[in-house]
Parts: sequence; C-alpha cells; structure tokens
Amino acid sequence: MARGNSNGLAIEVEGVAKSFGDVRALDGIDLRAAEGTVLGVLGPNGAGKTTAVRVLTTLLKPDAGTARVVGLDVVADAAELRQQIGLAGQYAAIDENLTGIENLVMVGRLYGEHRAQAKLRAGELLERFDLTEAGGRIAKTYSGGMRRRLDLAAALVANPPVLFLDEPTTGLDPRSRIGLWETIEGLVAEGTTVLLTTQYLDEADRLADQIAVIDSGRVIADGTADELKDRVGGVRVEVHVTDAAAAPAAAAALAGMSSEEPASDGDVVQVKVASESGTIMEAVRRLDGAGIDAVDVAVRRPTLDDVFLALTGRELSETEGQAGTEAEEVPA
Repeated sequence: MARGNSNGLAIEVEGVAKSFGDVRALDGIDLRAAEGTVLGVLGPNGAGKTTAVRVLTTLLKPDAGTARVVGLDVVADAAELRQQIGLAGQYAAIDENLTGIENLVMVGRLYGEHRAQAKLRAGELLERFDLTEAGGRIAKTYSGGMRRRLDLAAALVANPPVLFLDEPTTGLDPRSRIGLWETIEGLVAEGTTVLLTTQYLDEADRLADQIAVIDSGRVIADGTADELKDRVGGVRVEVHVTDAAAAPAAAAALAGMSSEEPASDGDVVQVKVASESGTIMEAVRRLDGAGIDAVDVAVRRPTLDDVFLALTGRELSETEGQAGTEAEEVPA
C-alpha cells in the first residue's frame, strides 16, 4: 500500500539538482502535484524534463535537494516506491519479439504476480486499451499508436497511484494522440496522479491541471494554463486590415479601447482589452467610424506559446533540435 501524504500531495520536489559532467541538467527545481491531478512539465528538448522523471522514478539519484512521491523518498525509499509508480517513456519499452499479452504477463510476473493472476490482469488491460484482438500478435507488427498503448498498459499492470509519462505522444499521428489523451483523462478521473512531460503546447493545455515550464534545468514559471496566459496580457482584439498602410489609422481608432497603446505588425493590429464581452462590436464600430476596411476582427486569448515566448524570448518550436537531447546527457 502507498504510504500517502497527509498534505494531499502525490509529488513533492524541493531544490533538486543533477549534473552530468559539465552539463547541469537540473538546477534546483521545485515541483508539486496534488493527488488525482495532472502536472504538465513543459519545455524544449534538453530542458531537464526527462532527467526530472528519472530522478522521480528512482532511476537517477539527485545531487542535491529532496523528492518524495506518495510520501516516499526517491532515494531512501526507492525499493518501496518502485511498487507504487508506473513509467512510460518517449519510446515504447516493450519486447517486440513477444506478443502483446506476453509483454504484459512478463511485467506482471516481475511485480511478483502468479502467472494466472498476471494473465488475468493482462487481459483486462488489453481490453481497456482496445488491443484484445492484437493481443496474440508479435509486438513488432503493431503500429506506433498500438505500441504506445501497449507501453502505457504495461505501466499500469500494478495499478500504480502515480504514473509518469515522458513525452508519451512523441511521433504519434493526430488521431493516436487524441486517443491517448482520452486514456490519460480516464485514468485521472479514476484517481491516478499523472506527471506528464511534453513539448506540445496543446497537450499541456488540454491535460494539465498545473503546468511547470522548464528551461535550461530551471522552473521558470508555474501555474494553471489560464494563470500562465494571464501573465502575458489577457485578452486581445486582433484586426486584419485590407492594406498595411491603413494599420496606423486602425491603431488610432482602436486606441480608446485600452489603457495600453495598440501594437501593429504589417496588416495586423492588436489591442489588449479587459473583457471579451462586446469587444468585437466596439472594434467594428470604431473602424467603421474611421472609414477603415477590415478583413477580419477577432478576440484572441494568449496561448502557451505566447507564454513561452514571453518567458524566454523564443517560441517553443524554435528550440526543438537546437539543444542536445537528454538521452545524450543521461547514461543508459
């Protein structure tokens, strides 16, 4: 049985640091995840996400700081903790020469289950992940989405209260990604706590109750998706004028809608507003009064990409491939 925490936190990380030679993969991070929620750890390749997961799943010892999962210390209680967690990494960790059911039975046996019990659990998980018909097939014949579902099923064999998913949808097609998201949402609804690392902004936006943004081994911001978005200015009215030459006049017409000056970029004018209510009609009235034609007028909320841009000065997509992957930083 999990020891649990009286404070309702399934994951607690304080000041954890980890270096590999001259590379400081984690530089004193703090993380919190309440029981039965999703903590999204968002950041580019090489930010420290995978290293954090390996520390929390007892695969690496931190150089400094403390980390507890379900009330268990990741170093002092490592053996006990491994019975309370599941892990699915960036690449499906299944034996491609075994069938789906053989993979799951093998994992059950490693957890100490009798063969009959392990086979029963394997059948339950194959059904849950829509793999029953494929259960008798060799895993090398599975599609990428099927392999990822089998990997997640393997992580759930022991029915762990905390599940670590390290970029689980990397390389999946959109349909498979959405299917996996729905599976994660179902697990959380049943009370599982999930730590999800990702560099997909839409994934963090949809799944995470709380988000920690990591860059260069440090947590540079944390909060709910809405809280992080509010940091970069809230709601904006965005106007696309027919001619970029009309943008200054459009900005002047919209200036009275905000205490801040409108911003122009080519044929696009943006102005921050306090509320969405009635703003489009007000913007259209002002533009019409100034004799300005607009192709489109819309209300736009900040995205998590806006948040990352505001925090780091670059978009998350721009960082991909520029930093070394953590697989290179961490010895196998």
